[in-house]
Amino acid sequence: MAKGADQKLKLLYLLKILLRETDPEHTLSMAEILDRLEQQGLTAERKSIYDDFAALERFGYPVERRREENNGVGYYLEAREFELPELKLLVDAVQSSNFITRQKSRALIEKLSGLTSCWEAQTLQRQVHISDRVKTMNESIYYNVDEIHTAILHNTRITFQYFDWTPEKEKQLRRGGALYCVSPWALTWSEGNYYLVAFDGEYGDIKHFRVDKMLHIAATDQKREGQGKFRQFDMARYSQKVFGMFGGREETVTLECEKELAGVIIDRFGRDVTLFPRGDTFLVSVSVMVSNNFFSWVFQFGNRMRIVAPSGVVQEMKTLLAEALEAYE
Repeated sequence: MAKGADQKLKLLYLLKILLRETDPEHTLSMAEILDRLEQQGLTAERKSIYDDFAALERFGYPVERRREENNGVGYYLEAREFELPELKLLVDAVQSSNFITRQKSRALIEKLSGLTSCWEAQTLQRQVHISDRVKTMNESIYYNVDEIHTAILHNTRITFQYFDWTPEKEKQLRRGGALYCVSPWALTWSEGNYYLVAFDGEYGDIKHFRVDKMLHIAATDQKREGQGKFRQFDMARYSQKVFGMFGGREETVTLECEKELAGVIIDRFGRDVTLFPRGDTFLVSVSVMVSNNFFSWVFQFGNRMRIVAPSGVVQEMKTLLAEALEAYE
């Protein structure tokens, strides 16, 4: 191999060695670096390695040095694309995502581990606990997401089949297997699941679908509808209104809550929400999609939170509670 090619490979292998085998807690001596390069069939002199260190620093990878206990000098790479806490955060996100299968979770975590040193990668692997997580059984979700993104990019509608699970753990197609045809506008992640937010021209309204329950997604040659609905669409505000990604009619409801639930309200509806103190409680008016999931969210707080307006929504809550009580009598 020509000497020039050797030098290019040497620099690449040197960066790979430093990325994979060093970090602020683990260094390599010059002798160890030369040995690693020799294992790749590359010979080098100490002076050329120092020149390579300078080249790496100009490229954004400064090589640090530290005197070790044996009085030798160790070299390590500190600058990386991702810090270890950031990688741990990503690993946690992968593990907690219901829409990512166990097999894909392991594959993604393995790739994330490759973004740090082999030593720090061990700490990532130690925090992996996938087996007991509830994971989707639909391996095609990754291709579904790609198809949806492509349709959004090309401004076209998509068709697909949508299913539910039966008690026998079998897929049961909705609408008897008939195709849905919607205009995709956004993808969002809610409570561990991936959802498509789309415009349904048949009903003239915004709908959402769990991506892992969509089958046989295909783009059409029809242009998307719903531009008016989505021109001022705010995904963050929409997510605040929708509970469990179950739709419903939009209403402004007033809640009376104990003071200790202020954090719950702010976490759910944002810091811009206005709270009106009222002795040991406070009132708050928020815009929500009224659904059984919304009522369930309120009910989890027992008598510490109640709906006080509008009267129609209060009556719906009373009816739902009465039906639930009847089921236990």
